[in-house]
Amino acid sequence: MRWPNFSRRETIGLIVFAALMLVAFLPLRVALGAAGVSKGTIAARQVRGSLWWGRIDSLTLGGVHLGDVDAKVSPVQLLVGRIRLDLWRKEGLPNDFAGAWSVGFNQRGIDDVTGMLGAGGVFAPLPLSTFEFEDVTVHFAGDTCAKAEGRLRVRISGQYAGLNLAQGMSGAVTCDGAAVLVPLVSQTGMERLSLRIWRDGRTSAQLAVKASEGANIAALTAAGLTQRGEDYVLTIEGQM
Repeated sequence: MRWPNFSRRETIGLIVFAALMLVAFLPLRVALGAAGVSKGTIAARQVRGSLWWGRIDSLTLGGVHLGDVDAKVSPVQLLVGRIRLDLWRKEGLPNDFAGAWSVGFNQRGIDDVTGMLGAGGVFAPLPLSTFEFEDVTVHFAGDTCAKAEGRLRVRISGQYAGLNLAQGMSGAVTCDGAAVLVPLVSQTGMERLSLRIWRDGRTSAQLAVKASEGANIAALTAAGLTQRGEDYVLTIEGQM
């Protein structure tokens, strides 16, 4: 059998085509591993499908449970040396969301996250029930917060320390030195909750309540808040 003679350009083209075909059929779990599953950042019960379109069952990202989601890897971002794992759930339900997890060039973070996610045990023992993201992007470069933008609303289940925060607390996402900072304020402005997250998973939550006339001081102190000037303050340190 005589093999055809290919020019150098044709040979390179065939090699590139073969490489692209190989990548196209790589399983999605390969990208999930490269994006951090082996380091404990991402966990999932089952990963199905190819690099370009798949399904992840019972996904947990950075301590937040996302549930069952669709997923794909952005080919454009691969060309610039980044792994961008697009995640979404669009079922017409309140917990629909869309966003991405990205890794590359000593950077790691989330991109363009919009939707509602359960808070789980993040920032426990504060009874946070849901996070409502509005176009949130956060990037860490090494151990430092390099970019943070978008808005976040946090809802608290039931009453806490005698406070009625059924409407939640909201604020803009920003960088504060090495940490991501979200300074949240209630509708009345009487309650403030500052959330901080560091690259290594450390967390801090500081709740400050103005001791206005009629405030339930007994409930505040019973919940562990202590008086600091005109405010009652509680600080919680944790780890995601």
